Amino acid sequence: MARPVARNRRVGRDELLAFVAPRHHGILVTTRRDGRPQLSPVTMGLDGQTIVVSTYPERAKARNAKRNPAASICVLSDDFGGEWVQVDGRIEVVEGPEAIEALVRYYRAISGEHPDWEEYRAAMVAQGKVLLALSIEDWGPISRGGFPARLAQAD
Repeated sequence: MARPVARNRRVGRDELLAFVAPRHHGILVTTRRDGRPQLSPVTMGLDGQTIVVSTYPERAKARNAKRNPAASICVLSDDFGGEWVQVDGRIEVVEGPEAIEALVRYYRAISGEHPDWEEYRAAMVAQGKVLLALSIEDWGPISRGGFPARLAQAD
């Protein structure tokens, strides 16, 4: 059986957005008060050119983003061994009435149409949800793990 070859593929913004759009699993990295990284597994979507995550205002990722908006997210493929990319940028915490339509777009990016949008909007208000909006400033290559090419063909 052939061994998979690791690879790193540099891409432009359009190819990055095409890669991110259908993927909804990520590891969001914000910075704790003491400077250490705080990692959160998240469900994420793409709203235009912004990566979006729904959360609650009291969660560490939201509190950290308010204090220090610099953040990164590792966008994962559904298959854990699939491709991934690290995206770096700045997070805006969208709150209050402004968050509701942003949360609608978040839902649409991940799940399509909701059977009752008014019910969804009411639930978001009742739960006090906020949206984290990561503006994409930089990104690494789209990567895949595996063996170095020199070992992939070895028996």
